[in-house]
Amino acid sequence: MQRMTKQRAAIAELLESTHDFKSAQQLHDLLRERGETAGLATVYRTLQNLADAHELDVIRTEDGEMLYRMCERTEHHHHLVCRSCGKTIEIDGPTVEEWAAMVGGNFGFSDIEHTIELFGTCQECTS
Repeated sequence: MQRMTKQRAAIAELLESTHDFKSAQQLHDLLRERGETAGLATVYRTLQNLADAHELDVIRTEDGEMLYRMCERTEHHHHLVCRSCGKTIEIDGPTVEEWAAMVGGNFGFSDIEHTIELFGTCQECTS
């Protein structure tokens, strides 16, 4: 990662205090509400650097927008995300892991990687 500027430190701190997936624009807006002066380009660069360093998760919404979140777990996992409020739960998928390895193996592939995100509506939002 690049050197830790005041703006990058503010972005990292915000991500650590935010438990749901947020877009770069949402994070930028939250920074501005806190009185931080980080530009949107700095937010995007910082998010990309953190993603490249595997320090946060990135998911793509149905409309193609990228959302970011610091992970609570370092091992491989998936996410269950509420479409309404963004509530996110980290989940295991042992059956998926076995299936992915089997499918890859059937076609002669190794070192299989995958990303699976589940989207729905949480109980609080359906009430």
